[in-house]
Amino acid sequence: MPESAITVVGIGADGWPGLARTSRAALLAAGSVIGGPRQLELLPAEVTAERVPWPSPLRPAVAGLLAERAGQEVAVLASGDPMFYGIGRTLAETVGAERLRVLPHPSSVSYACARLGWPVEETEVVSLVGRPLETLNGALYPGRRLLVLNADAAGPAEVAALLAARGFGPSRLRVLEQLGGEAEDVREGTAGAWPHTPGDPLNILAVECAAAPGTPRAQLVPGLPDDRYESDGQLTKRYVRAATLAALAPAPGELLWDIGGGSGSIGIEWLRAHRSCRAVSVERDPVRAERIARNAGALGVPRLRVVTGPAPRALAGLETPDAVFVGGGLTAPGLLAACWAALPLGGRLVANTVTMESEALLAEWYRRHGGELVRLGVAQAVPVGGFTGWRQAMPVTQWSVIKEEEESE
Repeated sequence: MPESAITVVGIGADGWPGLARTSRAALLAAGSVIGGPRQLELLPAEVTAERVPWPSPLRPAVAGLLAERAGQEVAVLASGDPMFYGIGRTLAETVGAERLRVLPHPSSVSYACARLGWPVEETEVVSLVGRPLETLNGALYPGRRLLVLNADAAGPAEVAALLAARGFGPSRLRVLEQLGGEAEDVREGTAGAWPHTPGDPLNILAVECAAAPGTPRAQLVPGLPDDRYESDGQLTKRYVRAATLAALAPAPGELLWDIGGGSGSIGIEWLRAHRSCRAVSVERDPVRAERIARNAGALGVPRLRVVTGPAPRALAGLETPDAVFVGGGLTAPGLLAACWAALPLGGRLVANTVTMESEALLAEWYRRHGGELVRLGVAQAVPVGGFTGWRQAMPVTQWSVIKEEEESE
C-alpha cells in the first residue's frame, strides 16, 4: 500500500456498530478523518483522529484538503458504497484511483431492494443529488420501478408533484428513511395524493410508475411525435429526425454538436439514446435557446448544454465532438469547414437542408469527401373533399459522412 494512500470508508445509518472490522481499524489508525458533518457524528470518541468536515462547494476543496495532510494516514467517510454516486468518484478523478483504498458498505439501493423485494439489476436508479428534478422525466414509463436518490427531506414531495404533473399521479410511492439504522421507517402514498410532510433527510424514494389514462407515451427510439416539443416551427420533423439520428449513430459517452438547434430535438433525442451521451446545442436566437432548454427538461435530459450565438464563432472552445449535426446556417461562411476541422478521424457529420443553395454546397462536399447523399421525402394522408389524398412535405437533402482524412489545403 503506498504511503500516501487514502482510505475511503463507507458508513451506513447504523454507524459504528455496522462497520466491518477492517473499516473500524482504518478509522482508528487515521490521523485525519474527512467527511460530512452527519457522517462524522456517527464516529465514537475512541476515534481520536482530527475530524474535518467537507466545505461547500466540495469538489474544488478536495485537492487542497488532501495536500495539507500529506504524509498522514487519511480516511474519508462516505455514505454507503463510496463508488455509487459517492465521493469515491470525485477522489479517483482528483488524486487517481491508484491512491485509493475503498472499503464499501451496502448502498441505500441495496438496502431498499432488499426491503422491497425488487431485483437490483431490474431497478433503475435516478439520482437527484446535485441534478435538476427534470432528470426524472426521462425515466417515466408505465410499469417501471425506480429508486430516486433525494438530496434532502423535501425530495419525496417534489417528486410526487412532478409525477402528478406529468400524468403519473397513480404511481405508488414509498419513502424509505434511515435504511439499516435503528430509526428505519417507511411511509407510503400515491403521487397524485401525497399525504406526508417532509421527514428524514436521509431517504430514498421507491416509485412504481403508473400512468393516468391519456398520458402521452414517450418511446425510447428516436422519432418522438412532433407535439412533444414546444416549437415556433423550427423543428426537424419526426420521420426526418429518426433518419437523422440513425445517421448520427449515437453511442455511450459520445458528444454531439447540434448546430442550428431550433427546438433542440436532435440534441435531445441523442441524449435520450443513453444516459452517458453528451450534447451541445448551438442556437443563435436567444428565444429559441431558452425554448431548447425547456424542451430538454420536459423530455428528461436537462443536462443538454445550450450555447447561444452564431456558428461558427460560437463553436470556439467547445470540446472535440464525436459527431456533428448541422440543421441550420449551412451557407454561413466557414461553417462546414469549421465542423470538419473539429471532427477527429472516425467522427461523423450529418447535414440537412431544404434549399437549393445549401443542397449545392452539400453536393460539393460530397464530391470531395464521399459519404452518402440522400433525399428524404415524406407524404401524409389528408382529407381531399370527401376523399383522402397525399400531401407532400418539402423534401430534405441529407449528407452524412465519416471523416477518414484531414481536409487538404
